[in-house]
Amino acid sequence: MPCFRCGARQTDPVRGASPWKRGVRADRQVLICPRCQAEHDWTAELDRCDACGSTVLTCRLGEVECRDCGHTREAVRDDERPGDLVPSGGAGPADADLSQEVAAALSRVLKRGPIR
Repeated sequence: MPCFRCGARQTDPVRGASPWKRGVRADRQVLICPRCQAEHDWTAELDRCDACGSTVLTCRLGEVECRDCGHTREAVRDDERPGDLVPSGGAGPADADLSQEVAAALSRVLKRGPIR
């Protein structure tokens, strides 16, 4: 999943806590890369808890849960959402880069022969 602001993709993680942050935007789980965290007020673009106003939300199995107060609500499906609130999804050049990365990885793996 790319950063929702710039489309950067995570690389292989190192040990320890990830510098990437998670949040919910338009009832979808999103990631925020370290660069966007430093350059932008990214919390202003995230959904907030209806009960406490926190941006520390998790979206899973059709529910949005606040990790601060525990309040849960049903996530709105895309077909029920007004058009101006539909997330962008990060389509574009980042997707083309990902396709090239996947093709290169498959090429490397398949040249090694079958896995035993």
